[in-house]
Amino acid sequence: MLRKLLLSIVLVAVIGCSEQSEQQQVIHQAVAIESSDECHLCGMLITNFSGPKAELFRKGVTEADGNSVKKFCSTRDMFSFYLDPENKRNVTTILVHDMSKAPWNAPNDGYFIDARNAWYVVGSEKMGAMGKTLASFSAKADADAFAKEFGGTVIDFDAVSYQSLQ
Repeated sequence: MLRKLLLSIVLVAVIGCSEQSEQQQVIHQAVAIESSDECHLCGMLITNFSGPKAELFRKGVTEADGNSVKKFCSTRDMFSFYLDPENKRNVTTILVHDMSKAPWNAPNDGYFIDARNAWYVVGSEKMGAMGKTLASFSAKADADAFAKEFGGTVIDFDAVSYQSLQ
């Protein structure tokens, strides 16, 4: 009886670890934004515009499918896509530029960060591809400094809504 109990505990631990491994595997690396890449939402050439860009990866879609990453010309377009409940539940990873490290006019793909852990400035005077955009930062202090210089309000990922995109 004790042997069966120990075997059950070991089996549960192994299953738990394999589930965690699957979850860890859904973390994706940023994909370089090429000059010919079009925004998944609006179709505009991404590199033709300043401001932070975004990428997201969908559940069940692999690189072999040729459609593993959706690229966006602005954080505003990415959130417009992501906030749709049909899309929201199918997203694994979201990446945005850290604008404390990337120049506004030419964000560097080496400075993508996890969008869910980022801080955003909404309503600043800085423009992105589709006009007003959400400036993204890895540190709240950087977002606060940006808001002080260019206006706007600092919010976290969970506070982003369709209303904050207006």
